[in-house]
Amino acid sequence: MIARGVMLGADQPVILHMLDIPPAAEALNGVKMELVDAAFPLLKGVVATTDAVEACTGVNVAVMVGGFPRKEGMERKDVMSKNVSIYKSQASALEKHAAPNCKVLVVANPANTNALILKEYAPSIPEKNISCLTRLDHNRALGQISERLNVQVSDVKNVIIWGNHSSSQYPDVNHATVATPAGDKPVRELVADDAWLNGEFISTVQQRGAAIIKARKLSSALSAASSACDHIRDWVLGTPEGTWVSMGVYSDGSYNVPAGLIYSFPVTCKNGEWSIVQGLSIDEFSRKKLDATAEELSEEKALAYSCLT
Repeated sequence: MIARGVMLGADQPVILHMLDIPPAAEALNGVKMELVDAAFPLLKGVVATTDAVEACTGVNVAVMVGGFPRKEGMERKDVMSKNVSIYKSQASALEKHAAPNCKVLVVANPANTNALILKEYAPSIPEKNISCLTRLDHNRALGQISERLNVQVSDVKNVIIWGNHSSSQYPDVNHATVATPAGDKPVRELVADDAWLNGEFISTVQQRGAAIIKARKLSSALSAASSACDHIRDWVLGTPEGTWVSMGVYSDGSYNVPAGLIYSFPVTCKNGEWSIVQGLSIDEFSRKKLDATAEELSEEKALAYSCLT
């Protein structure tokens, strides 16, 4: 997708830097061979390496897909300490060797907290340049509404994912609309089923990753890759007028979310910068959901910081 111009635009040449762990070096080289064989016009070079410094040198965009998954019988703290050590080394390499205005997207779970760890160990990368992926959840929410209403997914806009990329996230349709021949109509009005929107819809989006693992015996691949491209593309090239997207970004206290968490907000992007959409009304149901996911993130942050020492 990146080599085809899906992420950065159809006229932007790219050099891909791919990093993997030493046991995967041979497979990584196979990926490089395939990229060469595909003869992508935009692809101006491929670096396939197991050395973090080589991988991070000069990069303008870093998509962090590597992390340690939770395995059966593991405590959350065990997973967190593994990820702290991974993100410490990668953050240090980015800090020293990436391009000055490098944009970082953390995909590997726990994504929000991994992004926070990265921020700690790469202090010279501006906090506004470090984000985590909740666009997959955002796109899942769009997909659920489009299926429920039997409309094109491109006609649905302005859903919001609040909070953590975990099952505590809050998929919110209170400000979402659908384009109809008679103009944009609120999703809530068209669905006309608050019980579904406040119940099954939320849990379906929250649990979608687990449902895919159950069906495929593997975690989301295509949809995760596609949404990572969407995230970077909108961040770099801008969001359409009147449309916002969900990004996990450094909280400034907006919507009474504790500052200093990486939390998913509705954002618009322009000239390579994101801005949190302000002034949206938050009802009591939503307020509780926003607070619950913030509380989980605060606990994760405390756990991560206890592993930092």
